[in-house]
Amino acid sequence: MDAWWYPALFATGLAAGYVDAIAGGGGLITVPVLLATGMSPTDALGTNKFQSSCGTTLATVRYAHHGLLQGGDWTLGILATLVGSTAGALIVQRLHADFLKPAIPVLLLGIAIYTALKPDLGRTTRPSRMPTQFFAILFGLTLGFYDGFFGPGTGSFWMIACVLVLGRDLLSATAHTKVMNLTSNLASLAVFLASGHVRFGIGVTMAAGQLLGGWLGAHSAVQGGAKRIRPLFLSVVVMLAIKLLWDARIWP
Repeated sequence: MDAWWYPALFATGLAAGYVDAIAGGGGLITVPVLLATGMSPTDALGTNKFQSSCGTTLATVRYAHHGLLQGGDWTLGILATLVGSTAGALIVQRLHADFLKPAIPVLLLGIAIYTALKPDLGRTTRPSRMPTQFFAILFGLTLGFYDGFFGPGTGSFWMIACVLVLGRDLLSATAHTKVMNLTSNLASLAVFLASGHVRFGIGVTMAAGQLLGGWLGAHSAVQGGAKRIRPLFLSVVVMLAIKLLWDARIWP
C-alpha cells in the first residue's frame, strides 16, 4: 500500500471517532475507505471493528469520567450484548446479510423523521416504560446480534431505544450506547481476530486517529449536550439510510 494512505487513514479514523463518540455511525466513514485500500470485505469489517473499538473505549472512559455511567447495573446488558454479538459475528461468516439491506434504511429514515418531528425528544429524562433488567436482556441480545451480523445503524437504534423506552436524555443515552457498542465491538472483534481477518498495520494507524477523535467527540457531547448531539445524530441517521438505500439499489 502506498505511503500516502497512512495519513489519510489516520484522518479517517479521527473523523469517524469524533462522529461515533457523539452520534454513532462512524463506520459510514471508515468502511468505504477500508474497502478502497483493496482489502476483502471480511478483512475490512474485522479491521473496522479493531480501530473503532479503540475510539469507543476512550469515548466510554470520558463519559464515565463525567459521571454519566453511574447509578446502573450494567452486568445484564453487557452479558446479553456479548452473547448476541458473538452469535451474530459467527453466523455472518456463514450466511450473507444482504436480506437486511432493504429494511434497515427504512427503519433509519423512520427514526430520523420521528426525531425531527419531536424537537424536545431527549432533552429531559422521563419515566422508563420497561423494567431495566428486561430492557438490558431484550435489546442486548437483539441489537448485539444485529451489530455482530450486519452492524450499520446499531448506535442509532441503541440511542432511540434508550430515549423512548428507558426515558433517558440524549447525553445519557449516548453514554449508554457507547458501553453497549463497545461490548458488541469487542465480542465481534474477538471472532474476527480468531479467524485472521484483522489487518493490523492499517488498523493501528486508524486507531490512533480514533483515539483522538473519540476523546474530542465525547468532550464535545458533554459540553454541548442535546443541542450538539441532536443535529449530528439526525445527519448521521439520514446519511446512513441514504447509503444503505444506494447499496441495496432501492432507487436507481
